[in-house]
Amino acid sequence: MSCYAEVCAQLQAAPKTWLVTGVAGFIGCNLLETLLQLDQHVVGLDSFATGHRYNFDKVQASVTPEQWTRFNFIEGDIRTLEDCKAACNGVDYVLHQAALGSVPRSLEDPITTNGANIDGFLNMLVAARDAQVKRFVYAASSSTYGDHPGLPKVEDKIGKPLSPYAVTKYVNELYADVFSRCYGFHTIGLRYFNIFGRRQDPEGAYAAVIPKWVASMIANEPVYINGDGETSRDFCYIDNTIQANILAATTDNAEAVNQVYNVAVGDRTTLNQLCEHIRRLLAPRFPHLENFKPTYRDFRAGDVRHSLADISKAQRLLGYEPSHRLGEGLAEAMEWYVGDLVGG
Repeated sequence: MSCYAEVCAQLQAAPKTWLVTGVAGFIGCNLLETLLQLDQHVVGLDSFATGHRYNFDKVQASVTPEQWTRFNFIEGDIRTLEDCKAACNGVDYVLHQAALGSVPRSLEDPITTNGANIDGFLNMLVAARDAQVKRFVYAASSSTYGDHPGLPKVEDKIGKPLSPYAVTKYVNELYADVFSRCYGFHTIGLRYFNIFGRRQDPEGAYAAVIPKWVASMIANEPVYINGDGETSRDFCYIDNTIQANILAATTDNAEAVNQVYNVAVGDRTTLNQLCEHIRRLLAPRFPHLENFKPTYRDFRAGDVRHSLADISKAQRLLGYEPSHRLGEGLAEAMEWYVGDLVGG
């Protein structure tokens, strides 16, 4: 039995109370689903700034009526300390996912990004500390590596941030470290690398590349690639992310606490390769994709050219082992993208 399977079995035998912020969002609602399926008690906090109520309907349909009764939702804003305190009351573990993502959005509106990602983060730290939460696990970001040229990315070697978003995620790490040192508060940061999977929204100006491309290909609309397509990323399926969060929250390895970890697969895929992979998966059902080609445009400001994670630290200290690589994740997610997002 894997380390993760053992942890899941232990949780089912002795349920805990979890707070998931950003619970109506892509990662948050997937965490909610898994925790409820493990018979945990879950408090959810969301303002619906970027999340969607319909994600709750999808989760409810995937769990038993009894499991669904273990979910307590609070509509609130992490920028309001009182909302954070109400959500943290009686909680064992916090999985803090609420944030305003997107490099382009942060370049257009750095003040709003700062408000959610720094002010809101500090509110959550204070509320969780005061509630004596056992562990505070938060969504960090691979954008923290900035202009550091080294590959693969190793946690203790970062460069200068390339966007306001990257600044906010680095400040999160600094605040978490200070709370660990000054207050003895247990935190773990998870630097996400290009997470994808079910319930990822293809709509909007800041949609993630995979669901957006899937929707565009099916609709026979242009797929835009910024630059020459040789920009590379370490794409990580949602199930790997869920595993990392649960392992980080429950680890009893003292060395593992008050650290940051890469959450990825350790594979490097170019945007050209990704586009072709998606096209091949969709082409049998959508014949117009047989000769489909992407449209290239200028490089995007603030983007990192290459990203590839070293995941050995998470493997060694947390017992993290990715269950899905890119091909496996895309194959599993494609049914959801086609059937649920675009009505195929």
